[in-house]
Amino acid sequence: MIHKPSAGVPTELEWFKSSYSDSSNSNECVEVAAAPGAVRVRDSKSVPGPHLGFTSTAWQAFLAYASED
Repeated sequence: MIHKPSAGVPTELEWFKSSYSDSSNSNECVEVAAAPGAVRVRDSKSVPGPHLGFTSTAWQAFLAYASED
């Protein structure tokens, strides 16, 4: 789901870049932030733009899938 911040979403989230992000292209990365009841994901090239929200369960399932060999 694409989501723009609303009254119920905190605007001051602490965003983290992947440790796999190339330091020479540090602005070309996906960033994540923990929010109450959700994990938010955004494109670092579009910080003020929309971001996605996932439940903790959905995010954990994605991480398990993405880390499979």
